[in-house]
Amino acid sequence: VAPLERGFVIPSLKLAVLAFGCREFVPDDDDRARARTLVAAEPWGREQWEKLGEGLLFDGMESWLPWLSPRPRLLTDLLGDDAQVVLVEPRRLRDRAGDILAEEADLARTLAVTWTSDAERVFPPLHLEFDRLLSDTRAPAWTVTGTPEGPDTVSVVAHGFEAAIGGAERIVNQLLQFSRDGYRIVVAADGEGSVSRLRRLLEEDHGLRPTIEVAPLERGFVIPSLKLAVLAEADLTGRRRAHRVARPRRRDAERFFDDLKVGDYVVHHHHGVARFGGMVKRAVGGPERDYLLLEYRGDDKLYLPSDQIDAVRHYTGGESPTLSKLGGGEWQRTKAKVRSEVDLIAQELVVLYQKRVHSTGHAFSPDTPWQRELEDAFAYTETPDQLKAIEETKADMENEHPMDRLVCGDVGFGKTEVALRAVFKCVQDGKQAAVLVPTTLLAQQHFQTFSERYSGYPVRVEVLSRFLTNKQAAAVVKGVGDGTVDVVIGTHRLLSEDVRFKDLGLLVVDE
Repeated sequence: VAPLERGFVIPSLKLAVLAFGCREFVPDDDDRARARTLVAAEPWGREQWEKLGEGLLFDGMESWLPWLSPRPRLLTDLLGDDAQVVLVEPRRLRDRAGDILAEEADLARTLAVTWTSDAERVFPPLHLEFDRLLSDTRAPAWTVTGTPEGPDTVSVVAHGFEAAIGGAERIVNQLLQFSRDGYRIVVAADGEGSVSRLRRLLEEDHGLRPTIEVAPLERGFVIPSLKLAVLAEADLTGRRRAHRVARPRRRDAERFFDDLKVGDYVVHHHHGVARFGGMVKRAVGGPERDYLLLEYRGDDKLYLPSDQIDAVRHYTGGESPTLSKLGGGEWQRTKAKVRSEVDLIAQELVVLYQKRVHSTGHAFSPDTPWQRELEDAFAYTETPDQLKAIEETKADMENEHPMDRLVCGDVGFGKTEVALRAVFKCVQDGKQAAVLVPTTLLAQQHFQTFSERYSGYPVRVEVLSRFLTNKQAAAVVKGVGDGTVDVVIGTHRLLSEDVRFKDLGLLVVDE
């Protein structure tokens, strides 16, 4: 790893060093000149225009490319006339492209109001229409999986291997069936060290005669029309090769199927809300495979290959939903409505944060000896992320601007300890703190935890929930009002009109 401006060659040493570009956009003289003109023409983006005009590089600079480039270019624009273009699952590509364009349009409308106060202002698009992808190529396009895109395309139906639930035997059984059906089988090994192991597993143990090549492959595929099955080593092991760039973690297929029961409601990304009808076996364009049966309104059914479960999510709306109509525009309108409502919330947040930036809050004092004593008494070793969250939270509290911090982490990763230390710091400055929780049970658990950790210090902790009698609740409310209660933990009861704090300094909202 060595950042390098340019590559170079030293003939006497027979050495060539290549420097590959790490950005999609590096401003040239014309780009810089155009950026300088935008400083006056579009003053809302003055900070970015000035950086671009000076030729500086910064994160997110590619987003400003449409303002500087008179003719947007795609990768296909660089291909020759005899180039071949392959579209893998074109229908999903087109749907995803449509979603991205719609999201960009919604964001542009929101930013137009925020940046220019003109809701009708149109910005240059960052993304181009999907059909533009093939507009400059004369060679036929090939589509893999799905239906042909037009008269100039050639369709090649393909699918992946089913998830290796329960080990490699399931994949091996698929390969045995392919072999009996006359398929050519090719196995892509991650490295030389895997070849002998794969050959022993497939040839010696199961009598298969595949072609094994060292060719790292993310996942395999099957093309029935060519009677070709290409297996990736990861299809057998279940382990995908690591990437340097972090990607969303794929769900565990076995766990997903275990959690899914017949009759459960699910949501397909492109087709909407459905009822899970169970697992069925069907032969569609090749050998028999497992499919998820998704039942939609009007007796519509969708058979989803088991290796495409990432397109499906459990429905978590809380009540029995209305099933979507398969093939209709209802689901797209629902998503568009949600995007529109998110835009409104985003505008409200922009206004809120403008107020927050220009407001002055209470700057808490540095840690006291008691603070350090409390933290040293923690019975566990803090994780690096936990320590980072604690330090950043306390730094926010010592800043004069009102704090608004989100702390995320899985169950058991120590979010409560972060809140507990922040609350104690608040109380050390003579301020009150409130902890708002969603359930009475959680309120009681936090009350016990905070009381135990604060024992030995002059800090009064109370809980306010339906477990209290009217007399007990009234005493807590009185203590909150006169300042004798330092920390109060409760459910939505804390939001009642009769609860008035004497000097509230910190609010913790749990989940």
